[in-house]
Amino acid sequence: MSDSYFQHHVFFCTNQRENGQACCQDYQASAMRDYMKQKVKALGLAGKGCVRINNAGCLDRCDLGPVLVIYPAGVWYTFVDNSDIDEIISEHLQNGRIVERLRLPL
Repeated sequence: MSDSYFQHHVFFCTNQRENGQACCQDYQASAMRDYMKQKVKALGLAGKGCVRINNAGCLDRCDLGPVLVIYPAGVWYTFVDNSDIDEIISEHLQNGRIVERLRLPL
């Protein structure tokens, strides 16, 4: 068993910049976070020892946005729609496989 309270902790950048710079919220990041949270709960993956989905302030990678990061693995992803989120859930959260096509470079 991991030393972490959650097996996977997913942080969505939901930052909204007011100065016209690119930001994750321009890509409906909050709605995508809500979708993932509901899906994880429906699959019985939420809670202690499993998965936690959270908002994050600016993760400072908005130019690559939208972005999310999964800890403790430290894997960064981008996404476009619900099917990308479904693939991250299925592959990474359920089966421990990184989704290379959505992975962002470090």
